[in-house]
Amino acid sequence: MKLYEYQGRQVFERLGIPTPKGVVVSSMEELEKVRDQLVYPLVVKAQVLVGGRGKAGGIQFADNWDEAKAKTRQVLGMDIKGLTVEKVFLVQKLDFAKELYLSVLLDRSTRTPMVLFSEEGGVEIEAVADEKIKRVHVHPFLGWQSYHTKRMFEGSTLPPDVQKQVADIVKKLVAGFHTMDAELLEINPMAITPEGKVYAADAKVILDADAEWRHPEFPAAEEELTALEREAADKGIAFIQLDGRIGIIANGAGLTMATLDAIKHYGGEPGIFLDLGGTDNPEKVRECVLLMRKANPTVMLLNLFGGITKSDTVAKGLKMVLDQEKIEFPIVTRIKGVNEEEARAILKEAGLYTTNTLQEAAKLTVEIEQRVLRGEPLPPLSYKVDVPELRLPAAKKVAKVAKAAKRAPTKAIRAVKKAAKKVAPAKAKGKKPAKAAKKGGR
Repeated sequence: MKLYEYQGRQVFERLGIPTPKGVVVSSMEELEKVRDQLVYPLVVKAQVLVGGRGKAGGIQFADNWDEAKAKTRQVLGMDIKGLTVEKVFLVQKLDFAKELYLSVLLDRSTRTPMVLFSEEGGVEIEAVADEKIKRVHVHPFLGWQSYHTKRMFEGSTLPPDVQKQVADIVKKLVAGFHTMDAELLEINPMAITPEGKVYAADAKVILDADAEWRHPEFPAAEEELTALEREAADKGIAFIQLDGRIGIIANGAGLTMATLDAIKHYGGEPGIFLDLGGTDNPEKVRECVLLMRKANPTVMLLNLFGGITKSDTVAKGLKMVLDQEKIEFPIVTRIKGVNEEEARAILKEAGLYTTNTLQEAAKLTVEIEQRVLRGEPLPPLSYKVDVPELRLPAAKKVAKVAKAAKRAPTKAIRAVKKAAKKVAPAKAKGKKPAKAAKKGGR
């Protein structure tokens, strides 16, 4: 459950973490009422649950009342990646001497909270060199201890007074991670002012949705979904809009995500994640393609594995849509599984690109998108992309390894028997053998 920035600040204030002063408004009338609470210079921030606010114009600056009014009016009602800005956060602008990064999240590999800290803040943590990020795992029963602080600041160039303030914030953040049932508490940037004071200049908070009932003060935001995502949810379709322009339909979340990775691998940018699920209902296929048409991708990739789902039935549904509706974007397909040959024949007849492997499909999709963006003609349906084949060990080598593995247990048994014979004491001539121990004896 994602919280808006202003709600995240409320969480930080509750935990005793220093934050700059700010107010949230949803109309110009509300802005008039809080006029005396504004601290200049200030930042006008659109409250939406997507990234890229700054590039979209959702973050503005004001030095006085007139500018604050104009900027608030400009941002309210703005459309950012399909979301309408209904609230604006006006917060005191800080003078930064240095920016840090700090977050607490769950490390699923160790099943413990983990603190991420870097002295290079203000940018996405993924863009920071790995050696400049400190990772400290915290036992959930023990909490943050002094030795954690020493480990985090090892090699740090921060002044002792700043380290003391940061350590205090980390301790409160770790405690809040438990009390707030959080999945992520992030401060980026954590600002150090020229006077040496440390503030949480931004707030990103994600709470466990299953614990929502314990935090009624933070109701789940409905506008997390775009209009198309909401329409898809009403129809029971898993549909997520991303930053790119390539539409992807696959069956099963795992296969769909693998397809996203393949598109990224070949230099493309996925734009629509659509999970067809286990259905082969032609009407459901039709609804999915019509949703995709509304999203207006440059090209669509259909990647289907027919296990329970019958490939030819999905192909018939897709062909039905193409016959009845006007679909202007090119479609690349890759179908494997039940009745795949029949499905491939249907798709070829419908005038779609057909491929055999995910690598071919992903590379062809990206190449077609590049041609569309450059205004170049599309390749013919018979066009094949060059994808290097996977190099497997030679057949003889595989057979040799298999044969050796098969012999291994027999050789081991022989070696043990041979060693046992060497260490077994020979029977002494003229001596009676030792009596066997009685049952139950030592």
